[in-house]
Amino acid sequence: MERRNAWKDYDKKELKELESLCKEYRKFLDNGKTERECVKQIVEQAKEAGYVDLEDIRKSKKKVKKGDKIYAVNMKKSIALFQIGSEPLVNGMNILGAHIDSPRMDVKQNPLYEDTDLAYLDTHYYGGIKKYQWVTLPLAIHGVVAMKNGDVVDVVIGENEKDPVFCVTDLLIHLAGEQMDKKGAKVVEGEQLDILVGSRPVPKEDKEAVKKMVLSVLKKKYKMEEEDFLSAELEIVPAGKARNAGLDESMIIGYGQDDRVCAYTSMAAMFDMEEVKRTACCLLVDKEEIGSVGATGMQSKFFENTVTEIMDAMGDYSELNLKRCLAGSFMLSSDVSAAFDPNFASAFEKKNCAYFGRGVVFNKFTGSRGKSGSNDANAEYIGKLRKIMDDNNIAFQTAELGKVDIGGGGTIAYILSLYDMNVIDSGVAVLNMHAPWEITSKADIYEAFKSYKAFLKDA
Repeated sequence: MERRNAWKDYDKKELKELESLCKEYRKFLDNGKTERECVKQIVEQAKEAGYVDLEDIRKSKKKVKKGDKIYAVNMKKSIALFQIGSEPLVNGMNILGAHIDSPRMDVKQNPLYEDTDLAYLDTHYYGGIKKYQWVTLPLAIHGVVAMKNGDVVDVVIGENEKDPVFCVTDLLIHLAGEQMDKKGAKVVEGEQLDILVGSRPVPKEDKEAVKKMVLSVLKKKYKMEEEDFLSAELEIVPAGKARNAGLDESMIIGYGQDDRVCAYTSMAAMFDMEEVKRTACCLLVDKEEIGSVGATGMQSKFFENTVTEIMDAMGDYSELNLKRCLAGSFMLSSDVSAAFDPNFASAFEKKNCAYFGRGVVFNKFTGSRGKSGSNDANAEYIGKLRKIMDDNNIAFQTAELGKVDIGGGGTIAYILSLYDMNVIDSGVAVLNMHAPWEITSKADIYEAFKSYKAFLKDA
């Protein structure tokens, strides 16, 4: 059952649509290297598309009705979009879910130190990374600093060509005999992932003169004292823009495509919808890379509370109606899948893995080894999705995440399945997953967008 490469069937019109979508996607990646930045972009686009803040609806006590477009933001790090359908909400929704956090390094709360005339920021890596991949790269700092007076200062350093960049240093090969004998997990260890931020001392200072110079720059540019690191959220990410990849420009290379490739295509599908029968929802959350925990992760009550508010504004809320709505919903838990890499073929089972250019990927189950921690979609739901894909001429494939005893991974699917709704993992195949620079196929991005639109319309 080998799936056909989608590139072989595109006409000129589709190729033009594909390139337009991917151009806007690259902009989204460039301007959304943190969860906060993603949410900010999405809110701007939602407003342009006619969406209204749920908080404004709640305060005005306005009634929600068919056709209304609503968004809700959770702590500036998660967002839910709704388009109210003609069917009663109690019958359920068609939900696209993805996450907008990505592996990175976070600056610690007491980070700045000087050692032998070099100043560093101490970091703590976030999510699953190969630590050796993050050394010697040009890095940027993105985030916010919350001051005691309530002001919140946005920080982006390293993206403008006039900005400085940062890096984690590495040991030169001439002295690296012992380092090269270590296992990959130990070549660079977590406490070595400190970024170099300065080497110039304040004149006529004897103690921590380089650190003082760094603090003087922070004071001048951001009105920031050293203690303000205590209430800062600063993320260290690769500096630079997403780019077309390959001589044929058939791919995109960029930071954070896990899982912003699914977040963007889900959002774009929502904004491209006209009328819908079942209420359409796009849910984009934080903290998936560390277990979907915390107030902005999928395990929080944000989604459930938001649906409650919408049902209340429609005059339909009861605990029973809420439960019926959630249980009657269909969901695509849209997250990336591992693309087959011929350089590492031994990690894959070739009949059941994802390939570049063959369309959106459905994973019946994820988990690890004996399906541990997996959401395992039922056959009837998969049959329904197959029909939707075929009826809408969408290229799709099915996959597992590597060989049975090698692979493993998780998504937000199992959390939504706790409401008794039908959920399956779907998304885009990625090379270099969790590396600083990940690669996707433009064809798969386009097919994901088409599949999400078809799902919202026909599920």
